[in-house]
Amino acid sequence: MGKHPFQLYSLATPNGQKVSILFEELLEKGHSDAEYDAWPIRIGEGDQFSSGFIDVNPNSKIPALVDRSGPQPVRVFESGAILVHLAEKFGEFLPASGPGRAETLSWLFWQMGSAPFLGGGFGHFFAYAPEKFEYPINRYSMEVKRQFDVLNRRLAENEYIAGSDYTIADIAIWPWYGGVALGRSYPGADEFLAIHQYEHVMRWAKQIDARPAVKRGRIVNRLTGDPSEQLHERHDASDFELRTQDKLQPADEAEAVKDDAI
Repeated sequence: MGKHPFQLYSLATPNGQKVSILFEELLEKGHSDAEYDAWPIRIGEGDQFSSGFIDVNPNSKIPALVDRSGPQPVRVFESGAILVHLAEKFGEFLPASGPGRAETLSWLFWQMGSAPFLGGGFGHFFAYAPEKFEYPINRYSMEVKRQFDVLNRRLAENEYIAGSDYTIADIAIWPWYGGVALGRSYPGADEFLAIHQYEHVMRWAKQIDARPAVKRGRIVNRLTGDPSEQLHERHDASDFELRTQDKLQPADEAEAVKDDAI
């Protein structure tokens, strides 16, 4: 537990990125009371099954949040629920009522229902399965291409997913579909799926990617890849400048210095 009102337990997967991006967007808009501590949950090591994490999310999935800003701590789990909780709490990125709210929530839940076909379906069989099986790859490829077409037609008529304003619908959808469009999710998937054909999705993906808060949020709790894009823990805004892995002394180097001192 850190010092800030919000304690986030996560990893920089698409679902994890949603929440850290929203926190950074809130801070970007001047909500200083949205400061948060972000702790990495190393799912490869089984952290998600620890009793402490299960107390926050009984389903053992990241992300999970403890909101300590009120008189009693409140746990919130499932990424969509966390986005709605924070958006309503700060009055940002989710219209309070009317058609705009309905549209935003509809697209938010579109992502919650659609992304498993992209990740657990296409992503698994295309990138992670021990053997390449033609049927599931083809099955999920066609579904993912259909989803990209849905997004492309929507973005042909609107700057953002829910309309003219940037909302939690964009924040939820971008890490999944923007990640594929920008070639970050599954090596070779953007070419295999011919994502360049979805020109409006590409425009939107690059537009969101350029936002300063998104640049920060997408690297929070990242444990792999380019060291300059790995911020294992986040406890202060200065961590992005001072504590990414390229700026920290490597562990083996630190041990050598310790041995020399002895």
